[in-house]
Amino acid sequence: MSNGEIEWDILTGVDIEARPVPAPPVQPPSESITMFTSLEEVREAVTRVAGGAQRLMSLYTPDLEPQIYEQTEFLEIMKRFVLARSFAKVRVLLADPNRMIRDNNRFLAMARRLTSYIDIRIAPGEAKRPFASYLIADDRALVYRTNSESFEGVADFNNPAIARLHLNHFDEIWHAVTPEFNLRAANR
Repeated sequence: MSNGEIEWDILTGVDIEARPVPAPPVQPPSESITMFTSLEEVREAVTRVAGGAQRLMSLYTPDLEPQIYEQTEFLEIMKRFVLARSFAKVRVLLADPNRMIRDNNRFLAMARRLTSYIDIRIAPGEAKRPFASYLIADDRALVYRTNSESFEGVADFNNPAIARLHLNHFDEIWHAVTPEFNLRAANR
């Protein structure tokens, strides 16, 4: 305590430590974080994150959820991304490819034409639980849903620490499995 504080205590009989401390100013939420609860909001977040990618997109999804990833706007972003950059790469981890192959998915058709840029692998058995679905752009932005059967989640458009955390998890699974060449040849 400074001399002024001691004198204040003596003069007023009020313990300076017992006085209420004003609350810190409320910080506005980060502009880089968005919560979503609907399919349309998920699509918007996915489009924004994918549109900001420069080098790498990593996608974990149960079955390339057509209501999200088979939309024309998203597919156009993907096509521009890989064709505009010779070093661009899209990595996809699937939990269950059966629906995608059965439904003749447009994303899969694009992947077959752009095999140098888009790589699809099947996640091992323990990763097949529908625990999450996410898209990571480079190592800084992501769209994350804790349950792939729900449209509730969060998008963070500029958070390298969190994106890197999820990218490390993705990389662990990615390196544990081999490329799935059957997906490229199926339904030709």
